[in-house]
Amino acid sequence: MKKFLAFLSIAVLLLSCKEEVNEAYATEEIADQIIANSSNAEYYKIAPKSISGQAKQTDPKIIKTATLRFETQNLETTADNLKQAIGKFNGEVQSDEERNEYNTVSRSLSIRVPSHSFDNFIDEISKGVTYFDRKEISSRDITEEYIDTESRIKTKKALEERYLQLLKKANKVSEMLEIEKELSAIREEIESKQARLQYLQSQVSYSTVQLSFYKTVAEREEATVSYGSKIGNALKSGFNSLSSFFIGLIQIWPFILIFVIAFILIRRRFRRKKQ
Repeated sequence: MKKFLAFLSIAVLLLSCKEEVNEAYATEEIADQIIANSSNAEYYKIAPKSISGQAKQTDPKIIKTATLRFETQNLETTADNLKQAIGKFNGEVQSDEERNEYNTVSRSLSIRVPSHSFDNFIDEISKGVTYFDRKEISSRDITEEYIDTESRIKTKKALEERYLQLLKKANKVSEMLEIEKELSAIREEIESKQARLQYLQSQVSYSTVQLSFYKTVAEREEATVSYGSKIGNALKSGFNSLSSFFIGLIQIWPFILIFVIAFILIRRRFRRKKQ
Protein backbone atom coordinates (compact mmCIF):
# COMPACT_ATOMS: atom_id res chain seq x y z
CA MET A 1 0.00 0.00 0.00
CA LYS A 2 2.93 2.35 0.69
CA LYS A 3 4.11 1.85 -2.86
CA PHE A 4 0.60 2.62 -4.06
CA LEU A 5 0.45 5.87 -2.04
CA ALA A 6 3.85 6.95 -3.35
CA PHE A 7 2.68 6.48 -6.93
CA LEU A 8 -0.52 8.30 -6.04
CA SER A 9 1.37 11.38 -4.78
CA ILE A 10 3.53 11.46 -7.91
CA ALA A 11 0.40 11.27 -10.02
CA VAL A 12 -1.10 14.33 -8.33
CA LEU A 13 2.11 16.32 -8.90
CA LEU A 14 2.24 15.34 -12.56
CA LEU A 15 -1.40 16.12 -13.12
CA SER A 16 -1.05 19.68 -11.82
CA CYS A 17 1.57 20.45 -14.48
CA LYS A 18 -0.32 19.19 -17.54
CA GLU A 19 -2.46 21.10 -20.01
CA GLU A 20 -6.18 20.72 -19.40
CA VAL A 21 -7.08 18.88 -22.60
CA ASN A 22 -4.48 16.19 -21.91
CA GLU A 23 -4.96 16.35 -18.15
CA ALA A 24 -8.24 14.41 -18.19
CA TYR A 25 -6.64 11.51 -20.09
CA ALA A 26 -3.50 11.67 -17.95
CA THR A 27 -5.62 11.25 -14.83
CA GLU A 28 -7.07 7.98 -16.11
CA GLU A 29 -3.77 6.61 -17.45
CA ILE A 30 -1.72 7.40 -14.35
CA ALA A 31 -4.41 6.13 -12.00
CA ASP A 32 -4.62 2.87 -13.97
CA GLN A 33 -0.83 2.54 -13.87
CA ILE A 34 -0.82 3.07 -10.10
CA ILE A 35 -3.44 0.38 -9.61
CA ALA A 36 -1.60 -2.02 -11.92
CA ASN A 37 1.68 -1.56 -10.03
CA SER A 38 0.05 -1.98 -6.63
CA SER A 39 0.52 -5.27 -4.78
CA ASN A 40 -3.26 -5.28 -4.27
CA ALA A 41 -4.04 -4.39 -7.87
CA GLU A 42 -7.07 -6.63 -8.14
CA TYR A 43 -8.54 -5.26 -4.92
CA TYR A 44 -8.08 -1.60 -5.89
CA LYS A 45 -9.11 -2.02 -9.52
CA ILE A 46 -11.77 0.53 -10.47
CA ALA A 47 -13.84 0.68 -13.61
CA PRO A 48 -12.53 3.54 -15.79
CA LYS A 49 -14.77 6.57 -16.15
CA SER A 50 -15.49 7.64 -19.70
CA ILE A 51 -14.37 11.11 -20.71
CA SER A 52 -15.74 12.76 -23.78
CA GLY A 53 -13.12 13.55 -26.40
CA GLN A 54 -15.31 16.10 -28.12
CA ALA A 55 -14.55 19.71 -27.23
CA LYS A 56 -17.71 21.55 -26.25
CA GLN A 57 -18.34 24.68 -28.23
CA THR A 58 -18.38 27.71 -25.89
CA ASP A 59 -19.89 31.07 -26.70
CA PRO A 60 -17.42 33.98 -26.65
CA LYS A 61 -16.94 35.43 -23.18
CA ILE A 62 -16.53 39.20 -23.43
CA ILE A 63 -16.19 41.68 -20.54
CA LYS A 64 -17.45 45.14 -21.50
CA THR A 65 -16.75 48.35 -19.56
CA ALA A 66 -17.37 52.05 -20.12
CA THR A 67 -16.24 55.32 -18.52
CA LEU A 68 -18.27 58.46 -19.27
CA ARG A 69 -18.06 62.06 -18.05
CA PHE A 70 -20.04 65.06 -19.28
CA GLU A 71 -21.44 68.44 -18.23
CA THR A 72 -25.14 69.07 -17.70
CA GLN A 73 -27.24 72.17 -17.13
CA ASN A 74 -29.63 70.42 -14.73
CA LEU A 75 -28.38 67.79 -12.30
CA GLU A 76 -31.85 66.75 -11.16
CA THR A 77 -33.17 66.18 -14.68
CA THR A 78 -30.09 64.21 -15.69
CA ALA A 79 -30.33 62.08 -12.54
CA ASP A 80 -34.01 61.34 -13.23
CA ASN A 81 -33.31 60.36 -16.84
CA LEU A 82 -30.47 58.12 -15.69
CA LYS A 83 -32.69 56.44 -13.10
CA GLN A 84 -35.27 55.68 -15.78
CA ALA A 85 -32.60 54.24 -18.09
CA ILE A 86 -31.26 51.99 -15.32
CA GLY A 87 -34.74 50.66 -14.62
CA LYS A 88 -35.51 50.23 -18.32
CA PHE A 89 -32.48 47.99 -18.90
CA ASN A 90 -32.64 46.15 -15.54
CA GLY A 91 -29.42 47.68 -14.26
CA GLU A 92 -28.31 48.32 -10.70
CA VAL A 93 -26.33 51.07 -8.98
CA GLN A 94 -23.30 49.82 -7.06
CA SER A 95 -22.16 53.22 -5.77
CA ASP A 96 -23.42 56.81 -5.90
CA GLU A 97 -21.36 59.83 -4.77
CA GLU A 98 -22.15 63.55 -4.91
CA ARG A 99 -19.45 66.21 -4.48
CA ASN A 100 -19.51 69.99 -4.11
CA GLU A 101 -16.30 71.66 -5.22
CA TYR A 102 -15.26 75.29 -5.72
CA ASN A 103 -17.28 76.00 -8.84
CA THR A 104 -18.84 72.61 -9.73
CA VAL A 105 -21.36 70.17 -8.32
CA SER A 106 -20.76 66.62 -9.57
CA ARG A 107 -22.22 63.16 -9.19
CA SER A 108 -20.44 59.88 -9.86
CA LEU A 109 -22.08 56.47 -10.18
CA SER A 110 -20.92 52.92 -10.75
CA ILE A 111 -23.61 51.04 -12.67
CA ARG A 112 -23.97 47.38 -13.66
CA VAL A 113 -26.20 46.47 -16.60
CA PRO A 114 -26.82 43.14 -18.37
CA SER A 115 -24.18 42.74 -21.06
CA HIS A 116 -26.77 42.17 -23.80
CA SER A 117 -28.21 45.65 -22.99
CA PHE A 118 -24.84 47.40 -22.71
CA ASP A 119 -24.85 49.17 -26.11
CA ASN A 120 -28.51 50.22 -25.83
CA PHE A 121 -27.91 51.56 -22.32
CA ILE A 122 -24.95 53.67 -23.50
CA ASP A 123 -27.07 55.06 -26.35
CA GLU A 124 -29.91 55.85 -23.95
CA ILE A 125 -27.83 57.81 -21.43
CA SER A 126 -26.00 59.62 -24.24
CA LYS A 127 -29.19 61.27 -25.46
CA GLY A 128 -29.06 65.04 -24.97
CA VAL A 129 -25.31 65.06 -24.30
CA THR A 130 -23.63 67.42 -26.76
CA TYR A 131 -20.08 66.78 -25.62
CA PHE A 132 -18.30 64.15 -23.53
CA ASP A 133 -15.29 65.25 -21.50
CA ARG A 134 -14.39 61.57 -21.42
CA LYS A 135 -15.85 58.55 -23.21
CA GLU A 136 -14.02 55.24 -23.07
CA ILE A 137 -15.61 51.94 -24.08
CA SER A 138 -13.59 48.74 -23.97
CA SER A 139 -14.10 44.99 -24.27
CA ARG A 140 -11.88 42.10 -23.19
CA ASP A 141 -12.13 38.55 -24.51
CA ILE A 142 -11.70 36.03 -21.68
CA THR A 143 -13.00 32.99 -23.56
CA GLU A 144 -9.68 31.17 -23.33
CA GLU A 145 -9.36 31.75 -19.58
CA TYR A 146 -12.99 30.76 -19.02
CA ILE A 147 -12.64 27.47 -20.94
CA ASP A 148 -9.34 26.71 -19.23
CA THR A 149 -10.81 27.28 -15.75
CA GLU A 150 -13.90 25.24 -16.58
CA SER A 151 -11.76 22.39 -17.90
CA ARG A 152 -9.56 22.38 -14.81
CA ILE A 153 -12.62 22.08 -12.60
CA LYS A 154 -13.90 19.07 -14.57
CA THR A 155 -10.51 17.39 -14.45
CA LYS A 156 -10.11 17.96 -10.72
CA LYS A 157 -13.59 16.60 -10.08
CA ALA A 158 -12.76 13.48 -12.09
CA LEU A 159 -9.62 13.04 -10.02
CA GLU A 160 -11.63 13.60 -6.85
CA GLU A 161 -14.01 10.83 -7.89
CA ARG A 162 -11.11 8.42 -8.41
CA TYR A 163 -9.75 9.21 -4.95
CA LEU A 164 -13.18 8.65 -3.42
CA GLN A 165 -13.37 5.21 -5.01
CA LEU A 166 -9.89 4.41 -3.76
CA LEU A 167 -10.90 5.59 -0.29
CA LYS A 168 -13.72 3.05 -0.25
CA LYS A 169 -11.20 0.30 -1.02
CA ALA A 170 -8.69 1.32 1.67
CA ASN A 171 -8.56 -1.00 4.69
CA LYS A 172 -5.99 0.77 6.90
CA VAL A 173 -6.33 3.99 8.88
CA SER A 174 -2.99 5.30 7.59
CA GLU A 175 -4.11 4.70 4.01
CA MET A 176 -7.39 6.49 4.63
CA LEU A 177 -5.61 9.49 6.17
CA GLU A 178 -3.24 9.81 3.21
CA ILE A 179 -6.04 9.62 0.67
CA GLU A 180 -8.19 12.08 2.63
CA LYS A 181 -5.24 14.48 2.74
CA GLU A 182 -4.98 14.37 -1.04
CA LEU A 183 -8.75 14.76 -1.34
CA SER A 184 -8.66 17.87 0.84
CA ALA A 185 -6.04 19.50 -1.39
CA ILE A 186 -7.99 18.65 -4.54
CA ARG A 187 -11.26 20.01 -3.13
CA GLU A 188 -9.51 23.22 -2.12
CA GLU A 189 -8.31 23.66 -5.70
CA ILE A 190 -11.81 22.94 -7.02
CA GLU A 191 -13.36 25.58 -4.73
CA SER A 192 -10.76 28.14 -5.81
CA LYS A 193 -11.36 27.47 -9.50
CA GLN A 194 -15.14 27.55 -9.04
CA ALA A 195 -14.91 30.95 -7.31
CA ARG A 196 -12.81 32.25 -10.19
CA LEU A 197 -15.28 30.86 -12.73
CA GLN A 198 -18.22 32.51 -10.94
CA TYR A 199 -16.39 35.84 -10.92
CA LEU A 200 -15.66 35.61 -14.65
CA GLN A 201 -19.26 34.69 -15.38
CA SER A 202 -20.47 37.66 -13.33
CA GLN A 203 -18.19 40.04 -15.22
CA VAL A 204 -19.39 38.64 -18.54
CA SER A 205 -23.10 38.67 -17.65
CA TYR A 206 -23.07 42.23 -16.32
CA SER A 207 -21.11 45.14 -17.79
CA THR A 208 -19.79 47.98 -15.63
CA VAL A 209 -20.37 51.65 -16.49
CA GLN A 210 -18.53 54.38 -14.56
CA LEU A 211 -20.62 57.51 -15.09
CA SER A 212 -19.89 61.06 -13.91
CA PHE A 213 -21.80 64.25 -14.71
CA TYR A 214 -21.42 67.75 -13.30
CA LYS A 215 -22.77 71.30 -13.37
CA THR A 216 -20.65 74.43 -13.34
CA VAL A 217 -21.79 77.03 -10.79
CA ALA A 218 -22.45 80.48 -12.36
CA GLU A 219 -19.42 82.68 -11.74
CA ARG A 220 -21.55 85.86 -11.65
CA GLU A 221 -23.68 84.58 -8.79
CA GLU A 222 -20.63 83.34 -7.00
CA ALA A 223 -18.90 86.75 -7.39
CA THR A 224 -21.97 88.73 -6.21
CA VAL A 225 -22.34 86.68 -3.08
CA SER A 226 -18.62 86.84 -2.42
CA TYR A 227 -18.48 90.65 -2.96
CA GLY A 228 -21.40 91.35 -0.61
CA SER A 229 -19.88 89.08 1.97
CA LYS A 230 -16.58 90.93 1.73
CA ILE A 231 -18.28 94.34 2.22
CA GLY A 232 -20.08 93.10 5.31
CA ASN A 233 -16.91 91.66 6.75
CA ALA A 234 -15.02 94.91 6.01
CA LEU A 235 -17.62 97.08 7.82
CA LYS A 236 -17.63 94.75 10.76
CA SER A 237 -13.85 94.71 10.88
CA GLY A 238 -13.67 98.54 10.69
CA PHE A 239 -16.12 98.98 13.56
CA ASN A 240 -14.17 96.51 15.66
CA SER A 241 -10.93 98.37 14.91
CA LEU A 242 -12.46 101.75 15.87
CA SER A 243 -13.77 100.32 19.12
CA SER A 244 -10.38 98.87 19.89
CA PHE A 245 -8.76 102.24 19.20
CA PHE A 246 -10.95 104.08 21.71
CA ILE A 247 -10.50 101.37 24.29
CA GLY A 248 -6.76 101.71 23.83
CA LEU A 249 -6.95 105.48 24.38
CA ILE A 250 -8.84 104.97 27.60
CA GLN A 251 -6.22 102.54 28.82
CA ILE A 252 -3.37 105.08 28.31
CA TRP A 253 -5.25 108.21 29.59
CA PRO A 254 -2.66 108.95 32.35
CA PHE A 255 0.10 109.21 29.74
CA ILE A 256 -2.06 111.42 27.54
CA LEU A 257 -2.80 113.70 30.51
CA ILE A 258 0.91 114.04 31.34
CA PHE A 259 1.67 114.79 27.69
CA VAL A 260 -1.00 117.53 27.54
CA ILE A 261 0.21 119.18 30.79
CA ALA A 262 3.82 119.08 29.62
CA PHE A 263 2.83 120.58 26.28
CA ILE A 264 0.97 123.47 27.98
CA LEU A 265 3.88 124.24 30.34
CA ILE A 266 6.43 124.27 27.54
CA ARG A 267 4.24 126.48 25.43
CA ARG A 268 3.81 129.05 28.28
CA ARG A 269 7.54 129.13 28.85
CA PHE A 270 8.27 129.95 25.23
CA ARG A 271 5.71 132.77 25.32
CA ARG A 272 7.36 134.34 28.39
CA LYS A 273 10.74 134.28 26.72
CA LYS A 274 9.34 136.07 23.69
CA GLN A 275 7.82 138.80 25.91
